[in-house]
Amino acid sequence: MQSKTKFISFLSIFIIWQALAILINSDVFPTAINVFRSLYEHTFHGELLEHLAITLYRVLIAFSVAMIIGVFFGILMGIYKKVDSFFDTLLVIGLNIPALVTIIICYIWFGLTDFALLLAVIINKVPMVIVTIREGARAMDKKYIQIAQIYNISKMQRIKQIYLPQIYPYLMASARTGLSLIWKIVLVVELLGRSSGMGFQLSMFFQFFDITSILAYSTAFIIVILIIESYILRPLEKKVNQWR
Repeated sequence: MQSKTKFISFLSIFIIWQALAILINSDVFPTAINVFRSLYEHTFHGELLEHLAITLYRVLIAFSVAMIIGVFFGILMGIYKKVDSFFDTLLVIGLNIPALVTIIICYIWFGLTDFALLLAVIINKVPMVIVTIREGARAMDKKYIQIAQIYNISKMQRIKQIYLPQIYPYLMASARTGLSLIWKIVLVVELLGRSSGMGFQLSMFFQFFDITSILAYSTAFIIVILIIESYILRPLEKKVNQWR
């Protein structure tokens, strides 16, 4: 039933898009059929898969590192007030520094390298993870923690059986927002200073005003994100929430 609903939703978008493109009849608003035809050509006769793999590799690394750092400091800041007070100002600064500024500074300091790209993305994402996880740590039921102290449960068992289960909803929310934000930033960073990846290709298409190819590449990435959401994040969310 759910798959059928999704198919109807996709078909509706496709039909509306196609109808509007025919009605507007402009070179800057290609039809859905032309975009999917371009997607097919770039996929099987072009370099789309190569650049897509490069971008996804960068997204995976940046996402993993940002989540590890963010979860670690988020839990610490949520549990210990002194740690929260110490890092709070730095966190506020990190949340409000424009992504573009971070990208430019990293490229100037470390050159037009993948290290600079990943560092810029991680710096932009970590504060958001920390804020979400910190709120989850603050919302934990103190009774479970007190019981763990009474029975002298080890710190590792507390983390596995008390802290993490209560933080899972916040962790999944952070993962979802993080994934959507990171791939956008990665595209911008690739566009500004790399010679490979989806962002680089989009900049090339922009120079030639090839809106059809731009939409084709964007559609490819949207499809990948929908697959990750449907077959990785949602099943994982159901599994980690079974304890409830």
